[in-house]
Amino acid sequence: MSFLRDVVIWATLTCLWAYGSCKVEEFRRAFPVVEPDFGHTKLRLAREGLEAIRRIKNPIAALSVIGPYRSGKSFLLNQLLSLPCDKGFGVGHMRDTKTKGIWVWGDPIDLVIDGVKVSVLYLDTEGFESVGKSNVYDDRIFALATVMSSLLIYNLPETIREADISRLSFAVEIAEEFYGRVKGQDVAFEPAKLLWLIQRDFLQGKSVQQMVHEALQRVPNANGDKYIDQVNQIRDSLAIMGHNSTAFSLPQPHLQRTKLCDMNDSELDESYVEKREHLKKLVASIIHPKIVQGKTLNGKEFVSFLEQILEALNKGEIPSTGSLVEVFNKVILEQCLKLYNEQMDRLHLPLPVETLQHSHDKSKFEAKKLFDEQHFGRHHADQSAIKLEEGMQKVYKNFILANEYKSSKLCEALFMRCEDKMDQLQALRLPSMAKFNAGFLQCNETFVKKCVGPSKTSYQQRMSKMLRKSRALFIKEYNNKLFNWLVTFSLVMVVIGRFVVKFFLLEIGAWVMFIFLETYTRMFWTSESLYYNPAWHFIVATWETIVYSPLLDLDKWSVPIGLFLLVFILYWRCYGRRKHSARPILPIYNSSHKGGSSRPRSD
Repeated sequence: MSFLRDVVIWATLTCLWAYGSCKVEEFRRAFPVVEPDFGHTKLRLAREGLEAIRRIKNPIAALSVIGPYRSGKSFLLNQLLSLPCDKGFGVGHMRDTKTKGIWVWGDPIDLVIDGVKVSVLYLDTEGFESVGKSNVYDDRIFALATVMSSLLIYNLPETIREADISRLSFAVEIAEEFYGRVKGQDVAFEPAKLLWLIQRDFLQGKSVQQMVHEALQRVPNANGDKYIDQVNQIRDSLAIMGHNSTAFSLPQPHLQRTKLCDMNDSELDESYVEKREHLKKLVASIIHPKIVQGKTLNGKEFVSFLEQILEALNKGEIPSTGSLVEVFNKVILEQCLKLYNEQMDRLHLPLPVETLQHSHDKSKFEAKKLFDEQHFGRHHADQSAIKLEEGMQKVYKNFILANEYKSSKLCEALFMRCEDKMDQLQALRLPSMAKFNAGFLQCNETFVKKCVGPSKTSYQQRMSKMLRKSRALFIKEYNNKLFNWLVTFSLVMVVIGRFVVKFFLLEIGAWVMFIFLETYTRMFWTSESLYYNPAWHFIVATWETIVYSPLLDLDKWSVPIGLFLLVFILYWRCYGRRKHSARPILPIYNSSHKGGSSRPRSD
């Protein structure tokens, strides 16, 4: 059993090893990453190459070789990978270009750079100026290689031509657009380093560094030729960014170039083999992982990055740095707008206009700060900044409308509540100026405190108008109601004095008060003169003291108190007099005298 178990384990491990080896061998070839469309005007991604890149877990550094067609780019890449032609990139000996679009070697070379394991991708690009293609297509290939690469090898035969410098216009734009940010701590996007690789039949004469330096010197332009001016501007930019580029010369490997793929290193020129090894070391020393938005990219992230680039390059008629920056900043814009929305969503509407404006300014500052830290580009990023401003302004307008709506609803509810309160005070059973004033002030203070937002001004005007009107109406009705209450009170006291307590003087006083209010005041005083009379003011002050105070609101308790008094009087009238002998309130005869003597009453 033990032997059988060992055999099973060995067989399983063998199968797994064989399967892993097959998986590795499957990717040890070149895959298309980007392919041309039918008309050779635009580019599209190829699934095979994307799958080969997507599986990479390490940070990626991309090396691309660009240059004219039939200049030996594919052979150079095979030499850097130490691969024969039949196992590496396809090398053609016909006049047409062998490589279409951009191809990648599926098995990257792993290097340790600054203590980190990095997978280096080797990319072969379609040559410039081949027959049957538009210049736009060449520009897109070059632009894509420029943006996606960590190291861009410009492979040139013999020397540097004017057209070779002109070709670098897009690379210059990209470097100028992004290079300023690399010097800071937060690296948003690091442009590719440029390696001028010049292959010559002989090494005598000027060094390649001298050739590059002379090629970048300004050309006199006495006639004001626009093309020369443009190339001179490119020369100036390349000279400024000289620390981001280097030059290297490589002799021809053999005179019979069509048979290079059939030769091994022993048959190649010794100087070529030596310089090739130096070139490998140089590449390993200057290449670095691709940094986008401050971080390195693994396989999946690099594929997503390629999709962004291609979207930008295919967007317009020609590759433009502006469109590239716009696409790269798209995600950052979304992040900044999300931050702005999150800051504004914390507000509890409605708010005063000044508070909302302050919150908007603060949130906008935070969003712009994030954009400045992470955005791509230096010059063309202005368009992205404008879009960010427009997006925030659009959201802010929505908040303004929401604030106005909620402010209107809140102030309307408070206004209606105050209006109902004033109607209730108008209908008091026992009119009280003190109670009306207390309700008036409370309603006004609540409105001023709780009504906020842009609708406060208009509703405050309505509120003031309504309160003035209610106050005037209450004062007008107050004296009339109080007068009627006094008349009613006099009649009630007549009834109580005659039938309840049977107090003759109380009844007489109540009648006098009733006759005075109903006849004398109407015959000799007008209502205005009565209400301004000092005696009336005394009556009003006494009434207010009785009816309303902070401790007792008689209007609320009038019915319970009235019922209690009625019950008490009825009880006293019916049962109280039976327990105690009835005695006249004003006795007309007293049988007791101080001396204790008594005598018969004399009529």
